[in-house]
Amino acid sequence: MRYTELGDPDCAIAQALAVVGDPWTLLLLRDIAGGTHQFDALRDGLGISRKVLTARLGTLTADGVLEKRLYSPRPPRYEYHLTPAGRGLLPVLVALQDWGARHVMGDGVLSATSTADSAETRRVRALVGRRLPELRLAGPAGEQVDPVSADRAWTVLYCFPGAYAPGGQDYPPGWERIPGARGCTLESCTYRDRMAAFADRDVSVRGVSTQRPDQLAAFAEHARIAFPLLSDAELRLAAALRLPTFRAAGVDRLKRLTLVLDSSRTVRGVLYPLDDPAGSVEDALALVDSLAGQGSSDV
Repeated sequence: MRYTELGDPDCAIAQALAVVGDPWTLLLLRDIAGGTHQFDALRDGLGISRKVLTARLGTLTADGVLEKRLYSPRPPRYEYHLTPAGRGLLPVLVALQDWGARHVMGDGVLSATSTADSAETRRVRALVGRRLPELRLAGPAGEQVDPVSADRAWTVLYCFPGAYAPGGQDYPPGWERIPGARGCTLESCTYRDRMAAFADRDVSVRGVSTQRPDQLAAFAEHARIAFPLLSDAELRLAAALRLPTFRAAGVDRLKRLTLVLDSSRTVRGVLYPLDDPAGSVEDALALVDSLAGQGSSDV
């Protein structure tokens, strides 16, 4: 169903709503971005009728937001994946989540963290057992890098709001007044200084921010960071796991959190919220030790 009656044909907002102006459509895009691609799994996850789901998938495919990929020839069965146009909607999903968390489910205060009893914290901790879909993030030279190590038993993926080298781009105005925003340099440097302890545990450490690759490369050179700092500027990781974000200086930024994943790409442990950036590194080591010795858990 196309909403062609939605006002000015020259208004980009109205024309965009003609494609995605339906709650089921955005929820479908949310789940497909999160790695659910088959019809029955989408239907079961959303509790949507077959008729409505068929119509929405057909419209999104016709509009170039989704593409069909054959995975079973007899009978023909298809998976649905985001096209480049579909991936272009990821910032819309992230913005809606941020707005809902802040203004609908929260108190409206801008923050780079959360409280231990918030709905956001419950959602993040519920990532334990979730498998990260196959995706790539931009490395320092713009190369595409898997955020999960293929040759280590564990990957510690720590997300941070932003860190900058002196003389480059400055922190956004008012950065120091945003709860939870400060401490990214200290956190990264603490990981740097504890790399031997992680290596002894067969752990790969990777930092992720929504900064541009060149900004992260400049910071890594300045701070002598040898492990990968990856750019999620396109919000692919944020959308895939519905990670919490906040917006500062016109940029969607990841809130500070740490994920521990195993070699199957499954999240086995979560640290969130994090009030002590440097102390979170020791917490990550302790979490890996716990997981290696006792199985999965969350903090």
